[in-house]
Amino acid sequence: MRDMKNTRTFSGRKSKIKYKILVLAEALVLLLSSCGNNDRNAQVQAFSDKYAVPQDNQLIVYTSHKKEVYLPIIREFENQTGIWVDIHAGGTAEMMQAAEEAAENGQCDIMFGGGVESYEASKDLFLPYEAADLDKLDAEYIDDENLWTPFTELPIVFVYNKNLVAPSAVPRSFEDIYDEKWKGKIAFADIESSGTSYTIISTMAQLFNEKPEDTVEKFYKQLDGNILASSGQVISEVSNGNYLVGITLEETALKEIDAGSNIVMVIPDKTSAVPDGVAIIKNAPHSYNAGRFIDFVVNYDTQSYAMDSFYRRPVRTDIYSSRNFDSIELVDFDIAKSAAEEDKTFSKWRSLRGAADE
Repeated sequence: MRDMKNTRTFSGRKSKIKYKILVLAEALVLLLSSCGNNDRNAQVQAFSDKYAVPQDNQLIVYTSHKKEVYLPIIREFENQTGIWVDIHAGGTAEMMQAAEEAAENGQCDIMFGGGVESYEASKDLFLPYEAADLDKLDAEYIDDENLWTPFTELPIVFVYNKNLVAPSAVPRSFEDIYDEKWKGKIAFADIESSGTSYTIISTMAQLFNEKPEDTVEKFYKQLDGNILASSGQVISEVSNGNYLVGITLEETALKEIDAGSNIVMVIPDKTSAVPDGVAIIKNAPHSYNAGRFIDFVVNYDTQSYAMDSFYRRPVRTDIYSSRNFDSIELVDFDIAKSAAEEDKTFSKWRSLRGAADE
């Protein structure tokens, strides 16, 4: 096992890595690091138009990660490789659809983020690729066809408002979530915009051995029509008291607790920890660079950085945990089954949402 004291920092190790970077690409990296993200695309486009960044130094990434996750990782990739990355960001379902449309014209290389059940449901969209460190990744999360690669392990947890809910009353299991006292008081994001929300629904269906459409109907009633637009609202809505409890990812809860949010996290007595993924899109115009990106996001340093900075559990088996992650008891989650049930789940959800709007 590697000694953490000898681990290099995620950035600032150029002098220890020998590589060649084109002068124009290096200038581009300096430009990117000096401007705000709001101006980034315009600046990059202007630079590209003026100096014609070579195709060999380009990569197009569609991502459903939050900005605070994808931006430092992509910028470090740019710094190390001299490859300029064109970033398209949004919700999981939105980005999967956008990537599929872009693939028809060879305008997308990588999908980065979103639960791997979403990747499993869209396998026809991806090209097989075997990551350089595949043998060091948790075998439980490896796709047999290498059509997607896991990025980090993401347990589903509960949070509650520590001023409004007594510790003795908090839900400890998914069964507890259905108690009448929580009806209409559960912070939960629309599955149309949140891959995490779909994972939560699928986790309950498999835990209760139910048809997903039955789980959707039962849980929708428990939400009492109160549905958030995005998963990013779950913590804030519980923290400010608009909802009493919420269902979210462990990494999101831990980060917000450290930031001072008015919440406490509870790991259910049995839950799922489905990883998010990364994959190369068919017709990728920069497929070689896409492979380099996958190798980068699962390498030792990036995985350690994701753990230390984003509160995420690494999928590598050779990393010593620098965080005191709580132990979890996992449901035997069937990724392929979850993927196969996606259409029925979304169809039922949309019918319930449509009926509520009438």
